[in-house]
Amino acid sequence: SGLAQVNGYRGETQTVEAMAQRVDLDIEYMQKWSLWLDIKIIFRTAYNIVKGEENAY
Repeated sequence: SGLAQVNGYRGETQTVEAMAQRVDLDIEYMQKWSLWLDIKIIFRTAYNIVKGEENAY
């Protein structure tokens, strides 16, 4: 799981716009990386699983 995934960009990308957004989020992750950001992503992933989000993994 990563920043793009916890923001709903999982699995196959259906459009060029969605692919661009996923890449933007990956770049944002690299620019803002910190232990705290990783911890937030872990908790958001767990939350998405608990709330039953369809593509949470």
